[in-house]
Amino acid sequence: MSQQPSPSNRTYPISPLTISLVQMAMTAEREQNFIKACALTRRAAEEGADVVVLSELFQTPYFCVEPTSAVDYREDQDSDLMTCLSALAKELKIVLVAGSIYDKNRYNAAIVFDTDGSVCGTYQKSHIPQDPGFHEKEYFEPGSTGFLVFNTSKIRLSVLICFDQWFPEAARVAALKGAELLIYPTAIGNVDQCGQPEGNWHDAWETIQRSHAIANCVPVAVANRVGTEGSSHFWGGSFVCDAFGKILTKGGTGEEIVTATIDLSHGPMVEREWGFRRNRRPDLYADIVAPVQRG
Repeated sequence: MSQQPSPSNRTYPISPLTISLVQMAMTAEREQNFIKACALTRRAAEEGADVVVLSELFQTPYFCVEPTSAVDYREDQDSDLMTCLSALAKELKIVLVAGSIYDKNRYNAAIVFDTDGSVCGTYQKSHIPQDPGFHEKEYFEPGSTGFLVFNTSKIRLSVLICFDQWFPEAARVAALKGAELLIYPTAIGNVDQCGQPEGNWHDAWETIQRSHAIANCVPVAVANRVGTEGSSHFWGGSFVCDAFGKILTKGGTGEEIVTATIDLSHGPMVEREWGFRRNRRPDLYADIVAPVQRG
């Protein structure tokens, strides 16, 4: 696993970083999905990406749409798929955030490869939803890794997966551990059997993640899938925003590579000006982790 650095021990210069999000649709054919993901990753690198991000469960359909599936999509982290991704990162000299896979231990796991093909570490999705169209508790165990920061040769980054994006605690912990970039591989859209009485899901999804950028003074990158799978309609809209929540680039509703160049000096400047971290009051925050009092 990655060591947890402090923001003061950076050993490489701050410079612009180009990040590409692979926004694609998946089918039931795992090999075809993998071939397409690799081809789009290669294209992103050829266009100048330093970091390439795949989406959640990038090599399978979103099988959690139903409570049970006849197909076992679990993947061994020592499989040929992982070997190929490692070789691809090394060949292209990119940091590759391999979206996530359904691993053999029933975790929804994101694996980060460095530019030399080495594995920086694995994050396991912490927050598991259970809703119509998103029956994830039937498949995934809650992750046990905690919120990690990966020291890559390009940047210190943290990966959080899909439903994690609704929890400000996850983003805050990652930023306090030294993450300079928050990455969210995700699989979200509209579901036929679900209305939206609470309001617009897409607007809320985008807003909450932009707020993580602002509150933590770090840029955020979100890679979502597209396409219709049964009753689920994944809306795409992958985006990168800067450390004050400004959207730098955003995808549409189809397959594409969504690319932005981020200024890594911007986040420290936001913190100097606004002081969101230095003015924290941890002595007042115990109620955040206390049992909920009902009644």
